[in-house]
Amino acid sequence: MGFTVAITGRPNVGKSTLFNRLLEQRKAIVDNISGVTRDRQYGVADWNGKTFNVIDTGGFVPDSEDIFESEIRKQVKIAIEEANAIIFMTDVSTGITTLDESMAEILRRSTKPVFLAVNKVDNAERQLEATEFYSLGFDAIFFVSSMSGSGSGELLDAIAALIPEEENTEEATQEEELPRFAIIGQPNVGKSSLLNALVGKERTIVSDIAGTTRDTIHTHYNLFQKDFILIDTAGLRKKNKEKDDLEFYSVIRAVKAMDEADVCLLVLDAEKGITAQDVNIFSLATRKGKGVVLLVNKWDLVEKSTNTAKEYEKQLKEKIAPFTDVPVLFISAKEKTRIFKVIEIALEVYENRKRRIATSKLNDVMLKAVEAYHAPVVRGHAVKIKYIMQLPTAVPSFAFFTNYPDDIKTPYKNYLENQLRAAFNFKGVPVRIFFRKK
Repeated sequence: MGFTVAITGRPNVGKSTLFNRLLEQRKAIVDNISGVTRDRQYGVADWNGKTFNVIDTGGFVPDSEDIFESEIRKQVKIAIEEANAIIFMTDVSTGITTLDESMAEILRRSTKPVFLAVNKVDNAERQLEATEFYSLGFDAIFFVSSMSGSGSGELLDAIAALIPEEENTEEATQEEELPRFAIIGQPNVGKSSLLNALVGKERTIVSDIAGTTRDTIHTHYNLFQKDFILIDTAGLRKKNKEKDDLEFYSVIRAVKAMDEADVCLLVLDAEKGITAQDVNIFSLATRKGKGVVLLVNKWDLVEKSTNTAKEYEKQLKEKIAPFTDVPVLFISAKEKTRIFKVIEIALEVYENRKRRIATSKLNDVMLKAVEAYHAPVVRGHAVKIKYIMQLPTAVPSFAFFTNYPDDIKTPYKNYLENQLRAAFNFKGVPVRIFFRKK
């Protein structure tokens, strides 16, 4: 299960700086996975071997002083409902404001853990001034400077302590072995219509799985002679009308659904094309090592000429490069066009993600590829790759054993990945490549 922490606070207290600081730990790791954009509003932090999602609510409410207090309160309420823990950020240089007080009041009533972070505490005098924040009534209080990073380690320690150790459950039930597909995407792209088109009126639901968390509905389907679990985030938004228009709400849901899925069905609106937010969702899914299928919905509304789909797909792939080995389906949930194909392709991607390649076959194919095009010579060293093996991970990952692992640069790594993809089918699945010393 993904653990999610939301950073809340009034505008201009330094939420985004702290957010970047918390993700900093991960930067070096993330950058060697292809297709990473620096997500503005959400990302994954890694601390003491624990990983968790971090969401910056500031990315969703314009950071200006004149936005309504009601808008910020709405954010705080959603954060309380949806996140596992909350960082409440304040600023020592302005002291406690009335907006801080009203946010504190909402947060104190919550049962979720709240970490009060007092920002800009960067000298002894401010350390003293910061003590007034104890009056807000929170036990877990941290004096930080998000610019210099001081104090953020203690805050991360406290968050990591809340996250349970991964339990190694060997006896997976049959339910757990079924493929899990999540329908994700922005509001109003047609996620609910897709869900309804797939399950129709004649729901052949075997069971609504018990013990499902409130935020995502897991439904076990047995449709078109295929067995799978659909993780639906769309059906839960009816509770409260005012939340419907909040992008923040849908993003938090998408991030959670992603953590629970094997394959993400990312729904795009054909008329809008792929937006920056879609690219963010896509790159987060690939970073989490999930399979991805792109569904271009409302295709029935697009004016067609001879090669519209081809052209469209080409432009789409330019936006998501370098990871472009991804299936793209043009569908209409309303007209039920190519709906069954969606499940077929999702199951294929699921199989691709589980693919294990025999070491002998892997070395056969890949050593030939290495022979055909050697890694460039670095500082006069000939780089030799001697042996390749697949690692026992959920995401297809390969270790290439070589005499100079640090001298292999990205273009050559991309070449190896392309060769792997050409020889073995990993369509829709991120592939990770590591170089180890031999």
